[in-house]
Amino acid sequence: MKSLIQQWLETHYGIKSDEVMRIGDYSAGIMGDQLYFLIRPIVQSPEEIAELQMIAAHLFSTGDRTVPLLVQTKTGELISQWENDKACVLTYKREKTTSSVRLGRKLAKFHQRGRILSVPIEKVSRLGQWKKIWEKRLDQMENVWKGKLFQQPENEFEKMFLESFPYYMGLAENAIQYLVDTELDEAPTMVDHGTICHERFSATTWGEEKVFKNPFEWVLDHGSRDIAEWTRERYFYNTQTYEPELKQFYIDYQSKTKLSPFSWRLLYARLLFPLHYFECVEEYYVTNSEQTKRMLEEKMQKLLSHSGEYEQFLAKFFSLAEVPVRKLSIPELEWLKRA
Repeated sequence: MKSLIQQWLETHYGIKSDEVMRIGDYSAGIMGDQLYFLIRPIVQSPEEIAELQMIAAHLFSTGDRTVPLLVQTKTGELISQWENDKACVLTYKREKTTSSVRLGRKLAKFHQRGRILSVPIEKVSRLGQWKKIWEKRLDQMENVWKGKLFQQPENEFEKMFLESFPYYMGLAENAIQYLVDTELDEAPTMVDHGTICHERFSATTWGEEKVFKNPFEWVLDHGSRDIAEWTRERYFYNTQTYEPELKQFYIDYQSKTKLSPFSWRLLYARLLFPLHYFECVEEYYVTNSEQTKRMLEEKMQKLLSHSGEYEQFLAKFFSLAEVPVRKLSIPELEWLKRA
């Protein structure tokens, strides 16, 4: 008796899979040594999916065997329907990959491949858009804050939000100004070309239990996006013990790709922007789950009680990452030095 996924793969894709297995978060049909993963729900537009397919094909053709390819349906579409969801199928060859290469080097190699992408990417591009995106986010949050300012806070989270927002607004404005100054002062170099990045790159994005690099997490952006988000996640994962790992990651990345002054400054602007705070507040106001709200309230308390420590982290970041700031004429923020 064929399973639902086997029937679906055969009907829509003409794929006759011998068996089905669950790997990580996904169900997969198996045909020989080829795996076919059902990915759903798909939220990207058909144009975005087409770009992600071109990116995947490029990375695969330049030697990255941990990248799956998107499979077309029998009628040549990249998107099909699974029950009430839009769905895609990714195919990936089962291989024993035991890589002991350090993550910093791996990411640098991934970015190198991404920089030589020759097809035009528009829909999933975030290149040069940080200022616009950050300003929009800041304006939206400020409007919510103003709307609640003269009302009694409904709960503890709201009280924390109302009291803390002016500080984080200031931090966000600092980040935007630092970004603007960077784009005015520094000329981008070869290493600053757009490349394949992730919405949020972290230590677990390519973790042990991950079967493949997931195209649905990709955007076209400056490589410093991934480096900054990995750094932020590692810092918050353990604020006491992150330093050796951070130093090693930057040594490993730069053993493949030396970062330019433009890269360092972009990276620093991104660390200055309090994305962790914004995401916490935004998630709180869109979720209907009481459990999630409680979790976010705890997270917010932790963020606020450690805001001084984050300032100290920002103040010493360049020395931790062993950046020759004088030699590269990288501006530091005076107010942070006093933190």
